[in-house]
Amino acid sequence: MERFFGANEAEGFTAFSGAHWAALTVFAALVLALYGSRNWFAQGNRALRGRIAIAVILVLCEAGLNVWYAAEGIYDVRYTLPLELCSISLYLSVFMLLFKSRHLFQVVYFTGIGGALMALATPVLWYDFPHFRFFEFFAAHIAIILGVLYLIWVEGFRPTFKSVFLAMGYLNVLLVGVGTVNLLTGGNYMFLARKPETASLIDYLGPYPWYLLSLEAAAFVIFLLMYVPFSLSSARPKEPRLPHVR
Repeated sequence: MERFFGANEAEGFTAFSGAHWAALTVFAALVLALYGSRNWFAQGNRALRGRIAIAVILVLCEAGLNVWYAAEGIYDVRYTLPLELCSISLYLSVFMLLFKSRHLFQVVYFTGIGGALMALATPVLWYDFPHFRFFEFFAAHIAIILGVLYLIWVEGFRPTFKSVFLAMGYLNVLLVGVGTVNLLTGGNYMFLARKPETASLIDYLGPYPWYLLSLEAAAFVIFLLMYVPFSLSSARPKEPRLPHVR
C-alpha cells in the first residue's frame, strides 16, 4: 500500500513508456466504446445516468487527490491548489454534466479537450504505474474528454463559432486570476511563471515570457481547428424532403 499511495515512492514517469502507451490505449478504447454506444445511451433515462456517472468519476478523482495530499502531508498552496487548466475544466465539467449546461459546454469543449489532450500526450507527472497518482491523473483527464464527447454524441450539443472567442476570453480572464495567485504564493499554475520541468509542447514555443504569447496564438489556432468539423457539418446542404404522397 505504501508503494501505491506513498508520496515518497515516485519512480519517475517516463513519457511514451509501456505504461503511458497502455493508458493512451485505454483512452482510445473508451472513446470508441462511447461513440459505438451513443444511441444506446440516448434512450430513456440512460442519458441522464451517463452524465451523472461521468460527473461522479470526476468528483471522486478530485476528492481522492485532495485526500491524498492531506494524508501524505504534502498539501501546499504553491503546488496543490486546483488552478491548473485541466483542474478548472474538471470543476466546470462536473457542473456542465449535472446541469446539462450549454453555456459551460461552449467553453469546456475547447479548454477541456484541448488541455486534457495535451496533458495525456505530455503528462506533467512524477509518479509512474502502478502509483495512485498515475491512475488518478489519467482517469481524471480521460473523464474530462469523455464528458464533453458524451454531450456531443448523446445529447447533441454543438459548439458555435462565437464560442471560440468565448473560450479565448475565458482563458484570458483566467490568466489574470491565476497569475495573481502565482505572484502571491510563488506557484507556477498553468505554467505562467516558468516552463514545466518535464518535457512538453511548451518547449517549442520560445523562452519565458515570450512563450506565453505563443501559447495564446497556439490556443486560438487549436480552438479554430476544433471548430472546423462542426463548421463543415453545418455547411453541408440538407437533403430535400420528398413530398408526402397519399
